[in-house]
Amino acid sequence: MNSIDTYNFQGKRALVRVDFNVPLDKETMAVADDKRIRAALPTIQHILNAGGSVILLSHFGRPKEGPEEKFSLKHILTTVEKNIGKPVRFSPDCIGEDALNQSKNLKSGEVLLVENVRFYSEETAGDIGFAEKLSKLGDCYVNDAFGAAHRAHASTTQIAQFFPNDKMVGFLMKSELESARKVLNHAERPFTAIVGGAKVSDKVLIVENLLNIADHIIIGGGMSYTFYKAQGGHIGNSLCEDERLETCREILTKAQEKGVQIHLPIDSTIADRFAADAETKVAPSNQVPDGWMGLDIGTEAIAQFRGVLLKSKTILWNGPMGVFEMKAFENGTKSIAVAVAEATKNGAFSLIGGGDSAAAVEKFGMSDQVSYVSTGGGALLEYFEGKVLPGVQAIED
Repeated sequence: MNSIDTYNFQGKRALVRVDFNVPLDKETMAVADDKRIRAALPTIQHILNAGGSVILLSHFGRPKEGPEEKFSLKHILTTVEKNIGKPVRFSPDCIGEDALNQSKNLKSGEVLLVENVRFYSEETAGDIGFAEKLSKLGDCYVNDAFGAAHRAHASTTQIAQFFPNDKMVGFLMKSELESARKVLNHAERPFTAIVGGAKVSDKVLIVENLLNIADHIIIGGGMSYTFYKAQGGHIGNSLCEDERLETCREILTKAQEKGVQIHLPIDSTIADRFAADAETKVAPSNQVPDGWMGLDIGTEAIAQFRGVLLKSKTILWNGPMGVFEMKAFENGTKSIAVAVAEATKNGAFSLIGGGDSAAAVEKFGMSDQVSYVSTGGGALLEYFEGKVLPGVQAIED
């Protein structure tokens, strides 16, 4: 496998698969958060500085039947230009004559952004013929889209076979994999995994895999109530997956057998309804009154989890502790972010697992106080579930 550090880009057209699936302001259609664009800059700048030109490939949204104006990458063009610091050419298609001609005429140091690859259903189908057409745009292929690495799509996976000696991962993908592998394979102990979110079914595979590598697993969010009900607790109207009660009991038994400590929140901030202005109080998590629901971890749970985190040397966090989007229920997630930052300051390695966890540390201003914030929620989750990421395998094969 080539390394982006040593590959000779001089005079080469580098086809770079990025993840520019960024949120837009619905009224102005301007980019609301350019984090993913900024994350790709080291790779783009390296290629340009090394004498190459760059053709950017990305998906954007989920167009259903061909091109849709609201999913056009033209909306992000000015933000891409602003971040790269130079004009960026744009092709209104990702294959065909215009894209091909523009890519062929690129000079060293120039950048071309082509239209949304998902305007073709062949992209998500992983069509070989479509991948071959995309491959004609460049002389080498760089996959820097970790957020899409778990998708076996044409531009993330199949395309790599057309560059047998000229394919590599970009700096973002490289750092994502290094951080994940550090936690998975070389975790300094004690290793604590924080798993939150609404449903056990979304996280069952990662929890089962973590039972083989973690010392402590902290469980928060809506999924904790399914665990409490599985043990005979009373959870009122809290979120619960009755079909997963046996799964929870099996996880608790396996954890005991493997010597892994599972920590469930002692208490919860409960509400009389799911609303920002609901009436709230604190109750033991296994004694939630009828008509009430747990929407955040309570003060005792915060102290309980904080104690575990401050003794940890490696921390993985995937999923919030409650409905942190509402101010009334943000305290648990915010407090965990503070504790993770403090543990990091004390020498722990902390990996924030994309998605809601990344949004939370960003919201509470902690992004620069943890070791690494992943850009790929789904991809990182699948990696920690023990699955092979097709976008990575295509480069390594």
